Amino acid sequence: MRGLMIAVAWASVALAVVGAFLPLLPTTPFLLLSAGIFARTSPRFEAWLLSHPTFGRPIKSWRERRAIPVRAKAAAVVTMILSFLVLVWFAPGPLPLTIVGAIMTVCAAFIVSRPSA
Repeated sequence: MRGLMIAVAWASVALAVVGAFLPLLPTTPFLLLSAGIFARTSPRFEAWLLSHPTFGRPIKSWRERRAIPVRAKAAAVVTMILSFLVLVWFAPGPLPLTIVGAIMTVCAAFIVSRPSA
């Protein structure tokens, strides 16, 4: 089971790296997932991730203060707004818009309410 969890954590790291270059794929949630799994399965990999020059700082900020960098907040909210506008264009009716809009609003409010890193 430990090997499977480590494989999932590394897959999450890979998705985070890809997400750093693709605007529609988030980076931070995958890094937080990896850090959480590594904390329970491999202290060596966790230490590597936390000391990584690019990925370590956001993870430490989240763990210490539940903080999100301002740039990441802006990118997340702008991406949600653009995604919602695309949905408005293609939506089959008002019900999906209402549901998705409510979910996105709650998510955006959560992100914006976190302390800034």
